[in-house]
Amino acid sequence: MEKLINEFSLGLFVWLTLLFILLLLLLRKYAWKPILDAVNDREEGIKNALAAAEEAKKEMQNVTADSEKLLQEARNEREAMLKEAREIKDKMIADSKEQAKIEGDKMIKQAQATIESEKKAAVADIKNQVAELSVEIAEKVIKEQLSNKDKQLKMVDDMLGDIKLN
Repeated sequence: MEKLINEFSLGLFVWLTLLFILLLLLLRKYAWKPILDAVNDREEGIKNALAAAEEAKKEMQNVTADSEKLLQEARNEREAMLKEAREIKDKMIADSKEQAKIEGDKMIKQAQATIESEKKAAVADIKNQVAELSVEIAEKVIKEQLSNKDKQLKMVDDMLGDIKLN
């Protein structure tokens, strides 16, 4: 029995070894290559994904840098526009003040000319009124003096005496 067990064991061992080798050959021919190809494809896919991720990261950094650059340019442009607007506003205010001053001076000169002409007109009117009043007073005085014959003669003598002295 021992012999049988030894022979059985040896035969079993040979058969198992042959089957194992046959299984390895079959696996190598039909399964090993597709498995290795799948593993290699998977490895290549992972490498490509990592490379794509790295490239995307670089692209994102470039986009971020570009957007920062654009943002800075926009800020600079906004500052330039605000500065220009302030300068235009200041110029408009200065021009408006100058124009208002010119208009004010012009109005003051016109008012002074109007006042002067009205003053002259008022003085002329007063002179006319004084002259009229003087004539009326002289008329009344002369009427009163000429109403009396003695006074008339005395006045004529006085006037003649004044003319002779001159």
